Amino acid sequence: MRVADIMTSPVVAIGPSAAVSEAAQLMLGSHFSGLPVVTGGKQLVGIVTEGDFLRRSELGTVRKRPRWLEFIVSAGKQADEYVQTHSRRVEEVMTRDPVTIEPGATLDELVELMSARRIKRVPVVVAGRLVGIVARSDLMRAMLRILPASAPQAGDDEHIRQMVMGELAKQPWGNAIRVKVDRGVVALSGAIFDERARDAARVAAENTAGVTEVIDQLAWIEPVSGMYILPDPA
Repeated sequence: MRVADIMTSPVVAIGPSAAVSEAAQLMLGSHFSGLPVVTGGKQLVGIVTEGDFLRRSELGTVRKRPRWLEFIVSAGKQADEYVQTHSRRVEEVMTRDPVTIEPGATLDELVELMSARRIKRVPVVVAGRLVGIVARSDLMRAMLRILPASAPQAGDDEHIRQMVMGELAKQPWGNAIRVKVDRGVVALSGAIFDERARDAARVAAENTAGVTEVIDQLAWIEPVSGMYILPDPA
């Protein structure tokens, strides 16, 4: 799946010369936490977000530094901050040169970008021109479209067992787990060497089509003492 498959297009955007109040009203009215800033030719020049409105003179939230620190911070930086907190034009409070992605990028590339840059939304561009925007919520919607296809379906027990075993075999924590299936009910037995593998094995079984119930019979082997601990019957 590609970014083009999940992005929102056309995009609600705003011009660089628009008023800060107009941007705030548009964001609140549309329930957006950020807006791309584009020229008349749809060239992306920035992005304005809720975070750009946190430090504002109208709110009395302008950054206050200790007096001794004022001598360290350059006058130029303080001037920049004044513009950011007092200007009433979008182009002077927006984030310039925002992180972007192309529509042909994979979802894995998108998630890596969002995680590395700690951002919630990414404008989608082609040759600098805005063609869409993709947010974390778009990834959630894509996940929901796929999940129904994974709903349990009828299947023979041996097929289910092979599917569960195949998934466990891919995982470093699943190589000592045995699987039995009786009319869709999966019984997990054998050994795990970390308690967290118990939930992981259960999830692997639950996600297999045709499974109606998972019974945990896994025993935990404490790695230091080698003590063999059976699951709590409760």
